[in-house]
Amino acid sequence: MNIGLYFGSFNPLHIGHIAICRYLLDSSDLDELRLIVSPLNPLKGGEYAFTAKARLDYVTAAVKRAGLENRLVVSDFEFSLPKPLYTINTLRKIKEAEPENNFILIIGADNLAIIEKWHKWEELLVENSIWVYPRSGYDAEALCQRYGCKALSAPLIDISSTQIREAESSGTDMSSYRL
Repeated sequence: MNIGLYFGSFNPLHIGHIAICRYLLDSSDLDELRLIVSPLNPLKGGEYAFTAKARLDYVTAAVKRAGLENRLVVSDFEFSLPKPLYTINTLRKIKEAEPENNFILIIGADNLAIIEKWHKWEELLVENSIWVYPRSGYDAEALCQRYGCKALSAPLIDISSTQIREAESSGTDMSSYRL
């Protein structure tokens, strides 16, 4: 099976994440798509609005509200792994647990732009297929050519979890972006 792995803090999960998921489920040859909820991103530090468990519960409920619970798997795989959590280590553990499957890492162009900050990034690129969705302000095509990844023609939803949290902290209603 071809399984897409879409990692994230999902702090919070929002309409942009779901748009990418719908695109992948409807327009690719993936047999399954998993949201890998990361309890702690080593590049982001410990600034989370909610605990890892609360985010996992929120993502699970949001996937149901979006009507995708039968098509999209919410995973807590990283919750049982030793810290620090590095994507390459998680991918290796998943492949070890499921050697019969082919895994594709799904990331945004913003993450590909900083891939050289990732732990063992060169090995990550060599060992994995990586599909990249567009993000505002990044040339996904050029980045994919540089790093040997596949650029997706997914919709560009110009919102981020950080923008939502910052706007909400200043009193702006962002409920239309949340699920």
